Amino acid sequence: MANKTTIYDIANELNLTAATVSRALNNNPRISKATKKLVLETARELNYEPNKLALALKKGKSNNVGVVVPYINHSFFSTIIRGIEEELHPKGYHVIISQSHEEEDREGQTIKSLLNAQVEGILISVSRSTRNTEHLDEVVQKGIPLVFFDRKKDISGVSSVIFDDYQGGYQATKHLIELGCSRIAHFSGDRSLEIYQDRYLGYLSALKDHGKEPDQDLVFEIRSTAEDGIQAIKSLMALKNPPDAIFSSTDYGALGAITWLKNNGFKIPADIRVVGFSNEPFTEFMDPPISSMDQSPLEMGRKAAQMFLEQVGQNSKRKEKRIVLPPNLIVRESSS
Repeated sequence: MANKTTIYDIANELNLTAATVSRALNNNPRISKATKKLVLETARELNYEPNKLALALKKGKSNNVGVVVPYINHSFFSTIIRGIEEELHPKGYHVIISQSHEEEDREGQTIKSLLNAQVEGILISVSRSTRNTEHLDEVVQKGIPLVFFDRKKDISGVSSVIFDDYQGGYQATKHLIELGCSRIAHFSGDRSLEIYQDRYLGYLSALKDHGKEPDQDLVFEIRSTAEDGIQAIKSLMALKNPPDAIFSSTDYGALGAITWLKNNGFKIPADIRVVGFSNEPFTEFMDPPISSMDQSPLEMGRKAAQMFLEQVGQNSKRKEKRIVLPPNLIVRESSS
């Protein structure tokens, strides 16, 4: 790969000093029009491209915003990113997207890299394994706007846009109870994450409020994969008294359960009803289509970006703000 042209190459070509070339490129009034014209023409001939980051740092403004998600290939997070970009791009900001892969160390390294790149703000959904928040605290200490979306940590002064996971869990379970289900199983995610703990607590509260005693034999903690959903439903259907409904905190768990049930002769919803969570695109195209809790990811992304725009340049006046998006159950054939 050929080396990029620098101002020193232009200076050597024209027998000028690098300082003169730099001033000419920046339209300094001390440089004559003839010299400016000559420098610009030579720069074009040599395919010179200015270092945009260096120029940004010189001006004290990079126009870059970092966005950190666990995974980019999940529809939920990619839709959030779309919402963020739709808000920030018209305002002249560029989004730098990074993945933590659910690893605390990788998340910390990513934050460090974004700070070194002089980003003007960081929007993040924290990883499943993040316990130590020093890397997040550093962002706050440097006076750079930090906004949590979906998954957050309790850090004073940091704003967040989250989903009402407790109410989501409550309403999904209540929906199944109102349909006459009496033994409702729950596929929980990793409950060290607040979102999955809240969905689980909503499930428990709905059962208790409707006079049903929770049965821990019906609760399985799974990863967000179809494979885990398959293993969980196999164990549940082997019980002496199997469930008549499943509320899964992840659509992928619901997908796995339905796949196994259909392959083993069960009819949905006649034999067992299923509700998922997140309203992934595949849910409406399944046979049967899966009922799921929509989390409004596009709106979440837009709100997170709006929070950043409110906070940038407002270091001394920055106030913690919290937006909680309401649940919206999309009822389809898997539970109706």
